[in-house]
Amino acid sequence: MTNNSVKMWFETARPKTLPLAAASIITGSALAYWSQQFSWTTTLLCLLTTLLLQILSNFANDYGDHQKGSDTQERIGPLRAIQQGAINVKQLKQGLILVVFLSLISGGLLIISAYQTISDVIAFALLGLLAILAAITYTVGTKPYGYLGLGDISVLIFFGLLGVGGTYYLQTHQLNWLIFLPAIATGLLATAVLNINNLRDIEQDRKAGKNTLVVRLGAENARIYHCILLATSALSYIIFTFYTFTHWSNFLFILAFPLLIKHAYFVYQNKDPLNLRPMLAQMSLLALLTNLLFSLGLLVN
Repeated sequence: MTNNSVKMWFETARPKTLPLAAASIITGSALAYWSQQFSWTTTLLCLLTTLLLQILSNFANDYGDHQKGSDTQERIGPLRAIQQGAINVKQLKQGLILVVFLSLISGGLLIISAYQTISDVIAFALLGLLAILAAITYTVGTKPYGYLGLGDISVLIFFGLLGVGGTYYLQTHQLNWLIFLPAIATGLLATAVLNINNLRDIEQDRKAGKNTLVVRLGAENARIYHCILLATSALSYIIFTFYTFTHWSNFLFILAFPLLIKHAYFVYQNKDPLNLRPMLAQMSLLALLTNLLFSLGLLVN
């Protein structure tokens, strides 16, 4: 394998999306630490499994969009490896299968190390298989849900409720309704990243018949929706912290709010999709920063 092909595979894995995937594990583990039931083994296996699932989703997204002709030279975002001819369809499919296999191994080790009851094994095995299926069918298949405008709800569930809640449960083996507040907040920030991506690609997606939520809402409403996502996320963090307040350090995440407000204002004001290109990476970093500050506020308690 040449250095160029290694680089193309690295780019196809989209490393810039991986910190966002890690954010839910960081938050779930910080909540477990806050509950005095933290496990390094479970945290690391959760992190590995989540990163593999994110890479799987990225591979499947490239494969599915190529099969449906959604990725064209009109694409505003960076050209993908398969568009450039650096990786062919057969190779990408083989890579996809390999990552599925690695995800199954990592997920299996996670369940074996963390389970307490047979119910845990069954529930998390089913959730793991569902996560793999969801990662693939976002753009692959006869009726991929990403083309039906259901990507946002999927991101909220897998990056928020399951990512945070599942990581917390596997370490504490209990669920508190309060945990779902930061879980929702984390999921909404991840959804905002997808929304920026879809706002940027709205014209191309519309032409390709990819009816994302942005295409369905229209650009103006999608910009308002973006602001609502960020505001609701912030409110969820605040409500959780008021309910569980022990020290002012719990509110460290508020330090990210001026940046989130500035970002939301820029997205709302700029109607040219080209201007949104740098906003995708920025939103991903802001989501990670907010989650890190929230988690740090729990750890230094």
